[in-house]
Amino acid sequence: MDTKAPLLPNTEARMPRRPISKRFSRFHAAAFTIILGLFWLARTWDCHHDHQHEGGDDGWATKVPLEVHIMSKCPDARDCLEMLVVPVMANISDKVDFRLSFIGETTDEDDGVQCMHGQTECLGDILELCAASEYPDPKLYLGFTMCMEQNYEQIPKRTLIEDCALEHGLEFDKLNDCMSKEDGAYGMGLLRDSVQRSADLNVSTSCTVRLNDEIRCLYDNGEFVDCSSGSKPKDLIRDIQKLYDEAKGWSE
Repeated sequence: MDTKAPLLPNTEARMPRRPISKRFSRFHAAAFTIILGLFWLARTWDCHHDHQHEGGDDGWATKVPLEVHIMSKCPDARDCLEMLVVPVMANISDKVDFRLSFIGETTDEDDGVQCMHGQTECLGDILELCAASEYPDPKLYLGFTMCMEQNYEQIPKRTLIEDCALEHGLEFDKLNDCMSKEDGAYGMGLLRDSVQRSADLNVSTSCTVRLNDEIRCLYDNGEFVDCSSGSKPKDLIRDIQKLYDEAKGWSE
């Protein structure tokens, strides 16, 4: 993939609030929502970023952790989701504790994030995190994310967001509220937490698939690599089913 170069070369000019910088801070988040026509209206409810990991008591303890780390404007992320992740989730989502995380680099001086493909990628990441926060069912937010990724060059055009939201049963206004909450700082916090998680797990390749808290497969430069147990959906489904059966046996 095109992430082999460091996200933040030491030679990169530090211009915190210039539009040409790849840094995306809470100030940029607010500015971009205005530019894109995502006019915000304050709401009284919160969109908690951990909703995607809340669950009922019915079999929750046996679900298998499956986490996918991507960048929203990365063609490898699109292909990885399309060829592996989405087909797997379509078949076995009820046995998976799914999480979508993002890759970038946090910046200390303005509590922001730098994204490999610029500020528009940061905004795309926030959109997809807001979808997961507002619609914690992976069938909804993963479908929306896949729709966005299939047209990643257009991220974050409003027409793309509206079309993908409509196609997958999401309300554009709810995504808008989440993104613009606290003048963009809330969505920025979601992204910063997600990027920090990927960094803490030493994940830097988009796309990285982690199963049961271990790296299961990478998709890099247009091909699957380091997939010792196979890179086809049936291979990952098999591994998930095995882990699920084992966990279920232990919990009984």
